[in-house]
Amino acid sequence: MTQQILSISEAEYLDGYRIRLRFNDGKEQTVDFYPFLGHSSHPAIRAYLDPQRFNSFRIEHGDLVWGDYDLCFPIIDLYRNVLDHSRIQQEAA
Repeated sequence: MTQQILSISEAEYLDGYRIRLRFNDGKEQTVDFYPFLGHSSHPAIRAYLDPQRFNSFRIEHGDLVWGDYDLCFPIIDLYRNVLDHSRIQQEAA
């Protein structure tokens, strides 16, 4: 039995910094990117707080990407809807 490689099949902008993702296994997840973007101090990441720039996402090879892979997230993080790992570490402590 072969395992299916997880990928994003559809991405739909909702509002603000939220995108609804549909994965190739049928799961849907609405991801709010604002906490990640808003808490970053890196100027290249904060640049995506510009609504026009944020809305320039696309699906490439099953991944959600912006620009020339300027912004890209691990597929498992999007699938689980966990973008801020520092929060998980703080809650576990």
